[in-house]
Amino acid sequence: MMSKRKSSNSGLTPDKRSRLSQPEPSEEDKTDYFSSGDGMNTSQSVTGEVGIIESISLKNFMCHSLLGPFKFGPNVNFVVGNNGSGKSAVLTALIVALGGKANTTNRGSSLKVFVKEGESSADVSITLRNRGHDAYKPEVFGQSINIDLRISSEGTRTYKLKSKTGHLVSSKKEELISILDHFNIQVDNPVSILTQEMSKHFLHSKKEGDKYKFFMKATQLDQMKEDYSYIMKTKTMTQNTVEKHRETLQELKRKYQEKEERYKNLASLDEMQHKLDELKNQMAWALVAEVEQEMKPMRERIAAEEKSTIKYDQKVEEWEGKVQEANRIFRQLQDQLEGVTDRMQQLQPQCAELKSRVQARNRDLKAAETGFHRKKTNLRDLERDKDQLNKRIQELKHSISQTNSADTRAREEKMNHIQAELEDLSFQDSTLAQQIDQFTQACATAKEKLGRMSREKQDLQRAMESKRRNLAAMENSRNDQLCRFGEHMPPLLRAIDEADRRGQFKKKPVGPLGFCIRLRDPELGLAVECCLKSLMLAFCCDNHADERELQRIMSRYFQQGRRPQIIVSRFTNTVYDVRSRAVYHPEYPTVLQSLDIENPVVANCLIDMRGIETILLIKNAKDARRAMQSVNRPRNCMEAFTREGDQVYYNRYYSSEQDRVRYLSKDIEEEIRHLQSALHAQQTHLDRFQQDMQQVSEEERRNKTLLCRAHEERKMAQECCRKLQAELIELQNVEEPQSEDLKPLEEELQELCSRINVCREEFEAARDKVLTHKKEYEEADQLCRQQREAFNSIAEEAEPIKERFSNSDKELARSELHKKHYEENRKAHVDMIETLKTNLNVKDQELQASIAKASEICPERLDVRRTAKSLDSEISRLRHKINTQQDQHGHRDIIVRQYHEAKENFSNIARQVKGLEAFIRQLTDIMNTRHNVYTKMRMYLSVRCKYYFNLMLSQRGYIGKMTFDHKNDTLSISVLPGEGGKANLSDMRSLSGGERSFSTVCFVLSLWGIAEGPFCALDEFDVYMDMVNRRISMDMMLKIAASQRYRQFIFLTPQSMSSLPVNSLIRILRLKDPDRSQSALPFGQRNPE
Repeated sequence: MMSKRKSSNSGLTPDKRSRLSQPEPSEEDKTDYFSSGDGMNTSQSVTGEVGIIESISLKNFMCHSLLGPFKFGPNVNFVVGNNGSGKSAVLTALIVALGGKANTTNRGSSLKVFVKEGESSADVSITLRNRGHDAYKPEVFGQSINIDLRISSEGTRTYKLKSKTGHLVSSKKEELISILDHFNIQVDNPVSILTQEMSKHFLHSKKEGDKYKFFMKATQLDQMKEDYSYIMKTKTMTQNTVEKHRETLQELKRKYQEKEERYKNLASLDEMQHKLDELKNQMAWALVAEVEQEMKPMRERIAAEEKSTIKYDQKVEEWEGKVQEANRIFRQLQDQLEGVTDRMQQLQPQCAELKSRVQARNRDLKAAETGFHRKKTNLRDLERDKDQLNKRIQELKHSISQTNSADTRAREEKMNHIQAELEDLSFQDSTLAQQIDQFTQACATAKEKLGRMSREKQDLQRAMESKRRNLAAMENSRNDQLCRFGEHMPPLLRAIDEADRRGQFKKKPVGPLGFCIRLRDPELGLAVECCLKSLMLAFCCDNHADERELQRIMSRYFQQGRRPQIIVSRFTNTVYDVRSRAVYHPEYPTVLQSLDIENPVVANCLIDMRGIETILLIKNAKDARRAMQSVNRPRNCMEAFTREGDQVYYNRYYSSEQDRVRYLSKDIEEEIRHLQSALHAQQTHLDRFQQDMQQVSEEERRNKTLLCRAHEERKMAQECCRKLQAELIELQNVEEPQSEDLKPLEEELQELCSRINVCREEFEAARDKVLTHKKEYEEADQLCRQQREAFNSIAEEAEPIKERFSNSDKELARSELHKKHYEENRKAHVDMIETLKTNLNVKDQELQASIAKASEICPERLDVRRTAKSLDSEISRLRHKINTQQDQHGHRDIIVRQYHEAKENFSNIARQVKGLEAFIRQLTDIMNTRHNVYTKMRMYLSVRCKYYFNLMLSQRGYIGKMTFDHKNDTLSISVLPGEGGKANLSDMRSLSGGERSFSTVCFVLSLWGIAEGPFCALDEFDVYMDMVNRRISMDMMLKIAASQRYRQFIFLTPQSMSSLPVNSLIRILRLKDPDRSQSALPFGQRNPE
């Protein structure tokens, strides 16, 4: 089922579904299926590029001496002829030449039956298209592949695969199989090639199991099922092999253990000899070990100090990295600020240009609307002149009619009445077309406005919800100040107290920090909150273990992205000495000076994280600018905040977005009243906004209703106009003598009608121009709004960058200070280590003299912990034991060889068993996964088949039901022709022959939608159909072919296809009745290339 052309959709595209779901077309619309193809004959992209059949020829095949060559078109091909003309022979040759088996054709059990009687061989030649990106070896075969098959009278077949130029490329069937796989050609798939016998066996069979088999073959699910069965049989055989190996493995293990026992005894002898040599060497170095014991404490001291040096190096590297990172962030944020400023400056002229463009488009629109109304007035005046001239002609005709018969007068009156009605209907059609355009535009505008208003409503509702939470917190803070910091803060602190009582913290965390500070001057509350921002809700922990425990507790009350910040800093009982880096100003306090902080941990945390000793609080904005942006600005001062919360640097000024004190205000009632007032105002705005949305929605529904009504009225008017025109032509065909006096007036009327047509065309052009200018205006206006929104969003980006820039500057200074401290400590430590190493070198020189003496006995240095006396006793004991063992055992080489052979045999079998067991486990997992995927795939294909089947049946008003029983391998199809509400669904066996054939065609077409291949061949699909079902089935297949121009369709039928539309994409090959006196069958071709 997997195709190499992944770009081709395996089912009906949405465009195909929309066409298939339309009502039954009229006779005038039947030629529209391929109308778009006529203008695209020069492009190859609309037809299949690989795998389609370009031509086929037969020689001495079955009962035909020569058939072809047949030139097939890229899309729809009909092979038409009576029985015996060679239709089925062409299809059989196609199957056999593309590698199909003889029994697949249902024409014989051996290939030799296809050789004409009296001939030694039969030849079939097929040309496949090979173009485009998916071509198969285009550098070898070119743009087409020629497949020549020769079948001998003995039943053997040989292939010759040639390039477009006729060069022989290969004669191997494996190359043909590779080509078929590359093109996804499935000759044994009944959906690709459906013979009469296959159709009779599967489709026209009354057994539900046969239809299910057909579905499985069409989707190739049966092949997958057979493959899985073969794999499971292989798995069972492998398991049997593993069991046999396990039995052999036990015997090999017993032999291996016997040999191993003898080998170990031999190895113990070698081990004793080796140990004896080691004891001799250890004795040589026993005296050296005593000297080394004296140096051991010195080395340990140096090693310990060197380990401490690593910690100093790590600290220095850590703070060096932090300095570099802080410096990088500082430069990056500085570049970002400059970039934001540059982007705002760049967007300014673009906004002005877009605004002027919108104004120009508006002027063009107004001018076009003026011309449109002028054309409309001219058209109305000409219509009025035409009515007057018609009236005059009617009066003259009335006077003439006195000499004519009563029938002539009645006919002329009826013609005049019809002509007047046609003019009214023409004007009505033009008016309705204009109304449809207006209603369509109004619906689109209303829909866009509703979407925009819906987004604004959501933003307003989120803002109201935030204010409601703040109001609830304020109201709760009347009794508990912690409620100001959020509804979850009181239970969080209670949980922290409980955890501290249970001993889960080494030191109890402190927070929220905003709750631990008090203002000395209430007017500076907004300035302090703007300075600290998120630190107002932060917590401080003494160590990382406490931080993890606090994170766990917070997870019960806060979401991941909304948790308060946790700062890890060692708790101390004293506040940092910041006199050397703090700001001192005679008039303005720092943030540290303006706060009462009882807990030193809180003060130190704010100093580390925000540098509150370097930030001034200046109530007046003008004074803040003068103090910070003058040449003699305060020493150590990085920034300042005003009473309104504005942030002032030495070279820039940022306004605050916060306008009210939230956490540090003492007047709770005033804050509550302010929030209630703001919430009430937003609620009023929301109610008014919802009313506006309701009005826009009602307007949209009203416009949709009017649009549907206009479409229906226009359709009725056009239908009535066609009927009246036919009636008028019929009346005009009756010749009557006319007076010479009417000719000038009629000529004038004809000229006036021409002018009306010209004026109507100008009116339509003016209307199109208005719509074009209106679209250009709306596009320019939309672009201008987007540019303004981009400018505003860039301005909003600057605020967080400013805050991060300030924090980065402080972090850089703090990191440099820590780096300098650890560098000084490391230098003192390194000097102390050098002194210890000097003392060790002196001791080492004394040791070298002792080592030189021991090296003469044993060159290799050994670590000896035993005395010389104990070593000598051990050496004597080992010598006696070695002599005893050598007398008891046999030859050493034979024992070693037997041991290794037994070990290798046992290891090989054990490895094979282990590998097979792993293979079985892996195969079991893979097959379980594949079986699940197979089940899902079968379900999805069943659902798609049901959908397409019902879609096809609806073309004639049928309804149907397909029931798949995958457990019992059955497929039942129930179809109800005619009105669905008047009877119950019935089995296909109760249908007439034509209805059953039509349902069968619907079933085949639904399988086309879920299976794909470069071509589909169908033999005598309409043999049991009546004319109505045959016409509907033909239309459905032509629709499918028109929507799948990348696929080739070959239909074999004995019916005459004279009613088919003439089109370059439809080719009909007409086979004449065979003349028994001639060997070649001539054929006609309706649309030759």
